[in-house]
Amino acid sequence: MELTTVWFVAIATLWTGYFVLEGFDFGVGMLYRVLGRNEPERRAAISTIGPVWDGNEVWLIMAGAATFAAFPEWYATLFSGFYLPLFAILVGLILRGVALEYRGKRDEPVWRSRMDAMIVVGSLLPALLWGVAFGNIVRGVPLDADHEYVGSFGTLLNPFALLGGLTFVAVFVTHGAIFLALRTTDDLRVRANRLATRTGALGAVLAIAFLAWAQALRGDAVSVGIAIAAVVAFAGGLVANVLRREGWAFAGTTFAIGLSVVSLFVALFPDVMPSTLDPASTLTAVEAASSAYTLKVMTIITAIFMPLVLLYQGWTYWVFRQRVVVA
Repeated sequence: MELTTVWFVAIATLWTGYFVLEGFDFGVGMLYRVLGRNEPERRAAISTIGPVWDGNEVWLIMAGAATFAAFPEWYATLFSGFYLPLFAILVGLILRGVALEYRGKRDEPVWRSRMDAMIVVGSLLPALLWGVAFGNIVRGVPLDADHEYVGSFGTLLNPFALLGGLTFVAVFVTHGAIFLALRTTDDLRVRANRLATRTGALGAVLAIAFLAWAQALRGDAVSVGIAIAAVVAFAGGLVANVLRREGWAFAGTTFAIGLSVVSLFVALFPDVMPSTLDPASTLTAVEAASSAYTLKVMTIITAIFMPLVLLYQGWTYWVFRQRVVVA
């Protein structure tokens, strides 16, 4: 396998890990004011992601850095064309990070209310805009012969991309609700379980529509098969949630999100930024890649340090695996 393909697979893996892990973070952030009826319950909900949310964002940093180093032209086209939505995502992540760290610094209702609003907005906005961004990557955007984006911000707000945004929000809300049911106790656990069933039904409808549309645009037999497996995993997770088997339910939504992202990347390859103006203007992985020497050095460095990152994050989840008691 050529190193260009290896690094396309690596970047797809990093984005998959990011959306699986950050997905329940976003879901908890969007839901905890809804599910937490009092301050102890809200503290418990936030405590479920407190030890891991910043570690989950490492996957985003690695995905961005890997894209910059392995496919610099992809990075340049993506970040120049999608500047406004990516900037809004960054603002949302900053707001959420600040609020998570400072919410408990002052014991005042007004202060906590403001931090809560920042957490909700900082979770909803990135979830929505990541769906819009990936919808546009799969659908294609107007690129000229130099692979430069020639559309406007409004171009990105097309029906398929907006459906992607709504799908990401609904699926992440369900993923987060199941995570809360898995990690909490008593009434909070019951309410999270019930909400996951309701939001999951909507998420399933949106996910089926989005994945079917994506495969119609650019899929092949392999990506279609993976997308079908994602839908089956999501359905299995919802059934497990109804049966109050939170561990299996969380595994189901985890596999569903992971397989969905993989299906989008498989459908996209060997392109990285399709052009809606002229197929000849489409940016491919080979055209966007760095030199063979750069990719070789990156492969060696990643082989050394990536296992350490995985071991550390796995250890973190193991240490904080117990349910959070509302007190």
